[in-house]
Amino acid sequence: MIFTVAIDGPAAAGKGTISRAVAARFGFAHLDTGLLYRAVGVLGGDPAQAARCLRPEDLTRADLRSLEAGQAASRVAAIPEVRAALVDFQRRFARRQGGAVLDGRDIGTVICPEAEAKLYVTASPQVRAHRRWCEVGGDEAVVLAEVQERDARDMGRADAPLRPAQDAVILDTSAMTIDEAVDRAVAVIAARRGEHRRG
Repeated sequence: MIFTVAIDGPAAAGKGTISRAVAARFGFAHLDTGLLYRAVGVLGGDPAQAARCLRPEDLTRADLRSLEAGQAASRVAAIPEVRAALVDFQRRFARRQGGAVLDGRDIGTVICPEAEAKLYVTASPQVRAHRRWCEVGGDEAVVLAEVQERDARDMGRADAPLRPAQDAVILDTSAMTIDEAVDRAVAVIAARRGEHRRG
C-alpha cells in the first residue's frame, strides 16, 4: 500500500512531534525533511554540491537540532539548486510501499501535491517561541525574534514558500496538549485512509 501523509508548518509548531507519533501509530516510515536542509546547512561549502552529495549518515549528526542549524537550513532552503537536488530523494521516500509521513515546509504544496492526507500544523509565534526557548534556553525575546525572522524568510521566499496546501487540514496547536494534537491528526489521517481504501 502506498499512502503519503504530508505535514507542513512553521518552526516549533509541533509538526515533528505529531509526525513521529502518527508514523508510529500507523506503522508508516517517517522523514523529517528539515533534517535534509539542516544537514546541508551545517556541512558548509557549496550548498548545492552538499545537497547533491548528501548521505544518510549526514542526517544523524548531533548538531542538527541547534538554533544555528535551523537558521542555516532556512538560508540554504531558499536556494533553488539545493531544493531541486533534494526533491527526488523526498518524492521517492514518500511513495514507498507501506506508507510514509513527511514533515517540512513544502511537502503538500511542492514535494507531494498528490499526498493522500495533508496537514498544516501551526501555532502563534509567541507560543512557538516559548516552546523553542524551553528546548534551547537563552533570552526568550531573542528566540521570538529569530522565530519571526525565520517565518518571514520561509513564507517570503520565491521558491516553494511556506503556506498551507489548498486541501490541507489546518491544525492550530496553540492551545492544545501534545496528546490532543496527535489525536486530532490521527483522526484526520484515519478518515483519509478510509476514503482511500473505498476509492
